[in-house]
Amino acid sequence: MKLSVAQVAAIAVISAVATSPAHAGHAAREAAKQVIALADGGALYLFDDGLMAKEDRYGRATSVKVGTLIETKDGRKITMTSNEVARLSQLLDLDHRG
Repeated sequence: MKLSVAQVAAIAVISAVATSPAHAGHAAREAAKQVIALADGGALYLFDDGLMAKEDRYGRATSVKVGTLIETKDGRKITMTSNEVARLSQLLDLDHRG
């Protein structure tokens, strides 16, 4: 089956939107006390228990070394105090399953 240029372009746009953190899962956002947009296009999740996790611009949970400075979209700097990559990954996976 041959795809037209318009069909290929539409598929590219749909796949880009589907992987955007702006459309990230509800389970992760509901579990977080606060979600902060980052300068690199990702998001920082702050949970009720004070722990944090980072999502990259593609919507994947990313491991970050404790003590690393993370820059927010508005230019603030936040120091990572924990690395809840497994917790965030699990929450993001819940949304992809169903």
